[in-house]
Amino acid sequence: MTTPRPSAAGAPGPPGRGTGHGLAGVPLLGAEEAAGRLLSGLDDGTVAFPAPAERLAASDVLTLIDLDAGAVGRPEDGARLATALRTSERLLVGLAREPLSRAGVLVAEALTLTLSGCPQPGRAHVIVGDPLADAARLADAVQAAPLAALTLAGVLRVGEAAGPGVAQALVAESLAYSMLLAGPEFAAWRASRPARAQLAPGPEPVRLERPRSRPGLVRITLNRPERRNAVSRHVRDALVDALELVAADPLIRRVELRGAGPDFCSGGDLDEFGTADPASSHAVRLARSPARMVHRSAERVHAHLHGACVGAGIEVPSFAGTVTADPGAWFRLPELAFGLIPGAGGTVGIPRRIGRWRTAWMALTGEPVSAARALEWGLVDRIEPVTPGGPARSGGSPC
Repeated sequence: MTTPRPSAAGAPGPPGRGTGHGLAGVPLLGAEEAAGRLLSGLDDGTVAFPAPAERLAASDVLTLIDLDAGAVGRPEDGARLATALRTSERLLVGLAREPLSRAGVLVAEALTLTLSGCPQPGRAHVIVGDPLADAARLADAVQAAPLAALTLAGVLRVGEAAGPGVAQALVAESLAYSMLLAGPEFAAWRASRPARAQLAPGPEPVRLERPRSRPGLVRITLNRPERRNAVSRHVRDALVDALELVAADPLIRRVELRGAGPDFCSGGDLDEFGTADPASSHAVRLARSPARMVHRSAERVHAHLHGACVGAGIEVPSFAGTVTADPGAWFRLPELAFGLIPGAGGTVGIPRRIGRWRTAWMALTGEPVSAARALEWGLVDRIEPVTPGGPARSGGSPC
């Protein structure tokens, strides 16, 4: 790894691999130097706070921390540096090519996430082919939506500090989401993708079944396959109604959550994004939260996921007590590309399964996660063939 430099753009990568334009101007510091600037209160805008610019860039909110430079040896030194680094309000992304010491792991756990070229202890890292090259790709994503990226990092820290307080963490997520709905990054995305005319809801957007042959079982199926089970307000409300029935009936001992058609769920209905004012949207999310209702009955809920599980399609199931994924299932958090953060519970439920660091990687990069990797991380509990929840209705086209 290189010695610390003021900018990652000039840091050499392996032969034949460019670092990408996304690292232009992005600070690259050693852990000791970054912590020293934080402790001194004399930071020059590279590690403590985002730059006070009207139009932010990745370099204004993102700092790379070279975890191989001046590697920390003693655990007490690692704890000292970690305490200082936790005070930063920027995105701090660690880079590691070599195995970290226990002290280095403590430092990594204080960061937003670490890109590592080799396996490390714990959950604070994501293994990548080349940390610097992957940092450039991550910086490109941050460059496209720096306000949303900065907000994401802050919300994940708040959720971690909330500990087991799921309700409080969901409120924080919703407030941040509504703030971004009123922001320029979402407005630019919405302008580039005008909403289509909303289709009339089907007669049964969520199917509820209680098989007579299996007393105590309820099967809840997202039933909008012509739109890949995209969560419209009608789907959301029907899902909440079904989960409220579960919460009120102690005779229901097991709940199967499934999706009809080729995919479990393609996420929120993009044509409804931003159609209500942000303040009212926050109130609706508090009152009608499928994630909160799944969490309320988590020990009884078994999610069976297949195909695409995007946005809400993994955020809501992440609260289930058991999650089974089909071998072909895949998972993705795409919201940053819209100028938003996950808003269906993803900054709360997913970190409780895989840690805030890997959640940050999923949300910042928008890259898909395979079923195998999801199992390795703990995003799902088992992999086995999943049968879609009933036949798809005909008509319509995939969104």
